[in-house]
Amino acid sequence: MRWRKHGVVWQPDGSAWWARSHATCPTPLRLNEDTVRVYVQCRDQHGVGRVGYVDLDAADPRRVVGSSAEPVFDIGQPGTFDDNGVFQASIIRAGDGRILMYYVGFELCHHIRYRLLTGLAISEDGGESFYRARTTPILERSPQELHFRCGPWVMAEDGRFRMWYVAGSSWEVIDGKSMPIYDLRYMESGDGLQWQAEGLVVMPVEMQYEHGFGRPVVLKRGNQYRMHYSIRRREPLRYAMGFAVSDDGRRWVRRDHELGIDVSASGWDSESVEYGVEIELAGRTWLLYNGNDFGATGFGIAELVEP
Repeated sequence: MRWRKHGVVWQPDGSAWWARSHATCPTPLRLNEDTVRVYVQCRDQHGVGRVGYVDLDAADPRRVVGSSAEPVFDIGQPGTFDDNGVFQASIIRAGDGRILMYYVGFELCHHIRYRLLTGLAISEDGGESFYRARTTPILERSPQELHFRCGPWVMAEDGRFRMWYVAGSSWEVIDGKSMPIYDLRYMESGDGLQWQAEGLVVMPVEMQYEHGFGRPVVLKRGNQYRMHYSIRRREPLRYAMGFAVSDDGRRWVRRDHELGIDVSASGWDSESVEYGVEIELAGRTWLLYNGNDFGATGFGIAELVEP
């Protein structure tokens, strides 16, 4: 594949109390024929993240046509798993017209740096606001997935909900910093709310080169499943993007070298690239993604010019 980068699409100007910086993990939802809504996590002056959105022109997704004045989803109550930040990972339409947001809650800890678990939020007003399906995680800690059950991507297919996510229970000091270790897993649900305590490992970490993955994005093209995901590299210690294919969504073949997009020589994505999500609009394929520092430089876009 070969992509043409078009640069930053949007980053907060710093004027909003909840969006002083960042536009992390772009997560698109097609609102109508004219508009694609991209949900992002923005951070306040203390680095606490909340979810807002940016609306793009579906005919030319490089053009912003609107954005949310206030967060559409806020942090949880003190003491809950998402009281120190939330960020969206997957958004789908339910059969009854509701919009489901699978999100990650950020919880600060004492003996480990943080814990990341998954929650579910629901919108009944077309994606303008979301409320919690429940105040506890839908992916709670379990013996085999103790510290991380996060980064979920959910697809509704053949009467079931399919989830690809990252999970793990350990840390490692890399370059003097405690870093999480987690691999990529898969499981299914009948209702999208009740999930198993442990998933099937579908992409183990190659510990020599990497220590974890970021939010996977799974799309079906014909009879093939395509996955974009982030790779937490060891050397240099930064995010990169990966690509894999599958016939069934369970057995994946990594083709990272075929993705054809990496850091730039300079600028907003010169240090890392991550959280890529592929969208097709008006016969063209685009990739929304973050650059340096987990979206501190906003989110950008690239166009597929050679499949």
